Amino acid sequence: MRALVYHGPAQTSWDSVPDPVIEEPTDAIVRIDATTVCGSDLHIRRGDFPDVGPGTVLGHEAVGEIVDVGADVHRLRAGDQVIVSSVSACGDCGECREARYGQCRGGGGWILGNLVGGTQAELVRVPFADHSVTRCPSDLPLDDAVLLAELLPTAYEVGVRNGHVSPGDTLVVVGAGPVGLAAVIVARLYSPRRIVVVDLAGARLETALRVGADAAESPGAMIAELSEGPGADVVIEASGDPDGFVLCTRAVRSGGHIANIGSHGKPATLHLESLWRKNVTISTGQVDTSATPWLLELLRCGRLPVSALVTHTFGLGRMEEAYELFAHGATTGALKVVLHRE
Repeated sequence: MRALVYHGPAQTSWDSVPDPVIEEPTDAIVRIDATTVCGSDLHIRRGDFPDVGPGTVLGHEAVGEIVDVGADVHRLRAGDQVIVSSVSACGDCGECREARYGQCRGGGGWILGNLVGGTQAELVRVPFADHSVTRCPSDLPLDDAVLLAELLPTAYEVGVRNGHVSPGDTLVVVGAGPVGLAAVIVARLYSPRRIVVVDLAGARLETALRVGADAAESPGAMIAELSEGPGADVVIEASGDPDGFVLCTRAVRSGGHIANIGSHGKPATLHLESLWRKNVTISTGQVDTSATPWLLELLRCGRLPVSALVTHTFGLGRMEEAYELFAHGATTGALKVVLHRE
């Protein structure tokens, strides 16, 4: 098969590699129909995750068809269309029993495209398949379905839910990339009074307004007004930039919440000298994707208007071109880039 292979920092190529096979009785083999590029993939390609070794097939989000299952896979069969979760769940450890699949201690967690071969390929081996995929309805477009592999669950679980977004809140989202915009879309379900989005790219600010933000601006007057005034009830950090995190600490009110979604490849400064008496809660987290079935139903009934999030589509063979486009999204206008089986 063909796959995107990591060879070291700043070195990837679309190579011919052996087809994956069933290695454990809980495995499934999935033929990829659609996959995508994530900000974490960019961090890996830059060398920010040293645990990812040369020869690893990248990618951890996909929709596809089951082509083979191991002897201990009981909920799936060949021909099933599935959403491949970005995290794998053994289903037996204490964390999995509490639906904290991102913290799985039984060999799962974020392993696809990290510790084992990933989804930016024609085929992928999915460990713990019974607990790590969701059946995908045939009437759900691939470009929508693939957003349920990680993007929408991350926006909800790590952003909106961890941040305790509630009716009447003022919500600030720092970073109008795909996950920040997805957080705006999901947060609308909770009837905040006002959603403010902050980003440096004008095109992304315009998209933020289209998907439901009440205001969108470069860092400036609105953040200054919040930091000098009552502050925001919830601030979601979705930029992955150290300066973005500092901006969140300025914008949050006393007693408010900062929910960090962004994947930080560099240290971020925590200004406790100004925060220590504000009674602020800061949350971080690895997505669990336990909310995927609920989000799937919301998507099917039209409650999550996500069409603006997918800006570019390619064939799988144009993977490296997709990476370059996505890596420069602030100037290319790329948000979510989806690659389809050719």
